[in-house]
Amino acid sequence: MTLTVAVAQFAAALDKQENLKLVREGIRVGADRGARLVVTPEYGMYNDATRSSSDRSYPEPLDGPWLNAVRETVRELGVHAVVGIAESLPGESRNANTVVALDASGEIAGVYRKIHLYDAFGFRESDTVLPADIVEPLIFDLGDLRFGVLTCYDLRFPESARVLVDAGANALVLPAAWVVGPAKEDHWSTLVRARAIENTSYVLAAGQTGPHCAGQSMIVDPMGVTLASAGEAPGVALAELTESRLESVRERNPSLRHRRFKVVPA
Repeated sequence: MTLTVAVAQFAAALDKQENLKLVREGIRVGADRGARLVVTPEYGMYNDATRSSSDRSYPEPLDGPWLNAVRETVRELGVHAVVGIAESLPGESRNANTVVALDASGEIAGVYRKIHLYDAFGFRESDTVLPADIVEPLIFDLGDLRFGVLTCYDLRFPESARVLVDAGANALVLPAAWVVGPAKEDHWSTLVRARAIENTSYVLAAGQTGPHCAGQSMIVDPMGVTLASAGEAPGVALAELTESRLESVRERNPSLRHRRFKVVPA
């Protein structure tokens, strides 16, 4: 069975309603082109990439109006989607950096709150975001494949992907807002392909675009072959995934069966 998937990229900013339009448009374009799953970037709801705003009213709960509006679009189109929100947390001044998986009926299929916060390259995500506890991974099934979710900076921690694979994932979903910087674009493409190769898994990586983020959203197959890339401009890239490709790669490269170490929380 062939499964068509899409990664959408755009530059979100401080206006949540404008960002909502971008997310809806990305999902709609992917669905119109035949995708059954559309992955959108991290911080799709609100992105203060330069830390220029003092507003702390933007986070919303999972049942807030922003995500509910996205759910309506997903329900209308009958497509699965992955979206990034700033989730308000009761009793906390900092929000969660949350990725939500939606099924084709618009229901929440699962939630992942980012574990590794981007306190690197002169940026401090932890100033406004609370690191999540390590809990059961977000896994969902679609077609013949099982998808596992991680977020942006998690890409630099190979154990984050391996935990998902240990839970049965054979396709990794990575919403991101990969901030530009020295060698950052090369790091992005290298690490996305590395996670695919070492886990013999598909990777669907959706990033925000410039001027503050690198774009370069891509879909990579289990052999590390880039099936589709969106380049640097806003847009949508699509690819077809098959279980047969996954099985053939894992037969030729049985590295997962050869492992002698397990991943455990620090």
